[in-house]
Amino acid sequence: MRIALTGTPGTGKTSVSKVLRDRGYDVLDMTQYIKEHNLREEYDSDRDTYDVDVERLNDALAHYDDVIFEGHLAHFMDVDSVIVLRCRPDVMKSRLEARGYDESKVLENIQAEVLDVILFEAVESDISTFCVDTSHCDVDRTADEIEDVMKGNTLGHMPEDISWAEEMDKWF
Repeated sequence: MRIALTGTPGTGKTSVSKVLRDRGYDVLDMTQYIKEHNLREEYDSDRDTYDVDVERLNDALAHYDDVIFEGHLAHFMDVDSVIVLRCRPDVMKSRLEARGYDESKVLENIQAEVLDVILFEAVESDISTFCVDTSHCDVDRTADEIEDVMKGNTLGHMPEDISWAEEMDKWF
C-alpha cells in the first residue's frame, strides 16, 4: 500500500515519520529525495522555496510499493490513501517560530492551514483522505493514530472532523 503523509509545514510530518520508521515502516522523506535526485526546479525567492515538477516526481517514485511518502507534496503522488496532519494555528505558529521561520513564512503557512489548502487538494484528488490532529499529541500518540487510520479505524479522522474556520479572523 502506498500512503501519503502530508500537511502544512509545522504539523509534525518529519517528527512522526521518525517514529513510524522506528516501528518498521518504510517512510520516504520526499524533501530529501527531491534534493538527492535533482528534482528541484526554479527557486521562488518571494516564497523562499523551490518549484517541483510533480509529474516528474511521481514518475521517479512509481517503483515504490508499501511505502509512506512523507512531505507537503505527498498528496500529489499516486497513492492509495492520504493522511493529512493538521495543527491548530497558534500551536503551528510556535512550532514554526522555533524553527526560525520569518514572520511572512509563518503567516503564509498558518493561512494555508486555516484555509485547509492541503486538505482541499487531497480531497479533490478523489483518493481516500483522512486527518490526524497533532495540536496536543506527542509524536508517539500521533503515530498511534496514523497506524489506526492505516488499519481502517477512521472514526474522528475524516476531513470534516477538523476545521480551523473559527480562527479565520485572527489570521487574515
